[in-house]
Amino acid sequence: MFPIKDDNPTKNKPIITYLLILLNILVFFYEVLLGSQNLLNDFIYDYGLVPLDISNGNRLYTLFTSMFMHGGFMHIFGNMLYLWIFGDNIEDYLGRTRFFEFYILSGLAASVLQIIVNPLSIIPNIGASGAIAGVLGAYLVTFPRAKVHCIVIFGFFIKWIKLPAFFVLFFWFVLQLFSGIGSLEYGTQGSGGVAYFAHIGGFIAGVVLVKILKPHQYDSNRIS
Repeated sequence: MFPIKDDNPTKNKPIITYLLILLNILVFFYEVLLGSQNLLNDFIYDYGLVPLDISNGNRLYTLFTSMFMHGGFMHIFGNMLYLWIFGDNIEDYLGRTRFFEFYILSGLAASVLQIIVNPLSIIPNIGASGAIAGVLGAYLVTFPRAKVHCIVIFGFFIKWIKLPAFFVLFFWFVLQLFSGIGSLEYGTQGSGGVAYFAHIGGFIAGVVLVKILKPHQYDSNRIS
């Protein structure tokens, strides 16, 4: 199930969402322009989040820089698509300043849970997935009835359907949860792969933070 767009109009232009997408794309282009795999590896190790370093109180700046780095085209494409679909409504709901605060705090919460689960890992964690997971969690509790257009692929069967946001995003969270639990079996200090617990931590943070950061007046009756 692959989300494409939602039926959920906004009152204001999502400037912060656009800027976050632009910043992520610019950093990714810089990674591509590095050319050499050695230079790219150095860049990732310099600015990616290594749990062992954070556990030891070192290179704390990577809690922030790692949020704007990606490991490949599909990685950034998937993240930016989700941010494009769901970020504008949460920005509209919270307001620009609080949305930016929300986004950063969700990303930090995501990293913290991943570090707690695997504090000795020496593999750099990169990507906006944790912060964007916060956006998904906020969207689930704020606009559960909004319709999301999805492509469902099952073998040769491909269908375009509209589903309630609650179903789409809750399904995504459950998938992350089971994948995260399954990954614990392989959670050695040298293990890499998808940081599922960052997704889980970001999502839960989003559910909580959207309630704490009081939104400006918003006409929820516009949501079908």
